[in-house]
Amino acid sequence: MTAGSSKRGTDIDILILVLVIIAALGFEFINGFHDTANSIATTVYTKALPVAGAIALAAGMNFLGAFVSEGVAKTISSGLVSVELADYVILAALLGAITWNLFTWWKGIPCSSSHALIGGLLGATIAYTVSLNGVLWVGVLQKVVIPMFTSPLIGFFIAFCLMKLIYRLFSNANHSRTGRVFLRLQIVSAAAVAFSHGTNDAQKTMGIITLALFTGGFLATAEHVPIWVKFLCAATMAAGTSVGGWRIMRTMGHGVTKLDSVRGFAAETTSAIVIQVMTALHAPISTTHAITSAVMGVGSARRLSAVKWTKAKEIVLTWVITPPVAIALGGAFVFIIQFIMRLFA
Repeated sequence: MTAGSSKRGTDIDILILVLVIIAALGFEFINGFHDTANSIATTVYTKALPVAGAIALAAGMNFLGAFVSEGVAKTISSGLVSVELADYVILAALLGAITWNLFTWWKGIPCSSSHALIGGLLGATIAYTVSLNGVLWVGVLQKVVIPMFTSPLIGFFIAFCLMKLIYRLFSNANHSRTGRVFLRLQIVSAAAVAFSHGTNDAQKTMGIITLALFTGGFLATAEHVPIWVKFLCAATMAAGTSVGGWRIMRTMGHGVTKLDSVRGFAAETTSAIVIQVMTALHAPISTTHAITSAVMGVGSARRLSAVKWTKAKEIVLTWVITPPVAIALGGAFVFIIQFIMRLFA
């Protein structure tokens, strides 16, 4: 990507930058309550923690996780797009992602906020350049597409194997005592998922704001996230998490398979492992994909019929259609904003 302009923009450019930051924080807030279910649904439904305690834990760990690294933020800010974008294009990407997130939240379907944001950015870039050349397709393939397919498969496999191992190790143990032990362990695993969610998901919005500051001429490079951007995104995600995501939580808690403390621990532990590995690879993956596939894995370890495959297919279908829908929405908002700008020119 070319260097940002040394000259800061006009008043309208600054207004659009402010709108970008507001929209980015709005996306982060929605991401918080949209994905709250990912880290606490199993904990709430197995009664490892009360709802208020689970939300407080998730919000706190989301906040801490957001400060850990910048790898995913760098992928978003400089690893997917090869051209310098106008800030209104980034605004369009955010509006596309927000629209899809709110729709899937309303329907109670766990979808990927990450892929909604990335899809929105790609669609807005394509519409802005009127070509496919503005996208770094190798980066998209390596950092987005491959992890999008591999992370759920890895999550399913690890969760299945971990659950089988737990069955073998505790087959002769006292079930009541085992249940109490795993209820306590589940608090730790839920905290790990929430922390991991912060390390991966919060960085995506950090990357978007950093990209907007760079294209607006307020940063010399998009390679590093300012500390105030980190704090703002971390606090906003934590605030969104504190609101909760009850519609999606119902789906995650019992819509896919019946969960107890043992299965909840296995699913959460698996999810945290997958997210941390992908974060280390700077891959912006979906927390939703990781935890949902892990829940399917622990359910299948019991027996295949223990998973509600009709609901699972509905969730997977949403995963598949999220990127193309977000691409279309991001592109559409570019044209809408351009039309509005021409009216006031």
